[in-house]
Amino acid sequence: MRPIDLAREHGLSAQAIRNYDDAGLLPPAERSATGYRRYTPLHAQALRAFLALRAGHGYRQAVEIMHATNRGDLECAYRLVDAAHVALLAERGTRAEVATALGTLAGTAPPVVDGPPLTVGELARRLGMHAATLRAWETQGILHPGRDRATGYREYGPDCIRDAEIARQLRQGGYQLSQVAQFLDSLRTAGGADALAIFLASWQERLTTRSRNLLAGAAQLDTYLTMLDRVR
Repeated sequence: MRPIDLAREHGLSAQAIRNYDDAGLLPPAERSATGYRRYTPLHAQALRAFLALRAGHGYRQAVEIMHATNRGDLECAYRLVDAAHVALLAERGTRAEVATALGTLAGTAPPVVDGPPLTVGELARRLGMHAATLRAWETQGILHPGRDRATGYREYGPDCIRDAEIARQLRQGGYQLSQVAQFLDSLRTAGGADALAIFLASWQERLTTRSRNLLAGAAQLDTYLTMLDRVR
């Protein structure tokens, strides 16, 4: 087969195939008497494996997997594949924690109330806790108070007051500081509880898509490995 023969299946150019070959993503190809590359079904499957792996692992990781496979270092290739699944599992756990926290706060999350900023002492009295706890929450990335330009003292505006009240509710529910920080970071990124619910649904879709892509990549890689076993 010629480069264009491999390219047509994926809507690529012949030059892209040559680039992938030069990058070591395909097994070594024989050359004709005139110097043209000659590919086999093994090369076609290597290309399928790389493109499928790229969809789930990303370009750089897919390149590393193919390099390890083509040099016969299957232990390295398996570790790279396993690491992606471990990372995906951890991300699923993070999303589940955020979703659970959102459910805990449903109907109880305090709204943002306009008003002058509070000092650390005033906010501590409002929440019924020590000022040192609020400072510790700041260190953990839970709160992000501003500073008075003249005095340098902390100022807790409406958004920060809301975050502190949410954090108190979550802590009372047994959530760890890291979980509280994760939830509030997601809440700020999404733009509020309603937006966060949409964000979580989209996040779940992305996780599902990546899971399917990882499975598809593994299937194509397995077929490639089977073909390599036959020729080695």
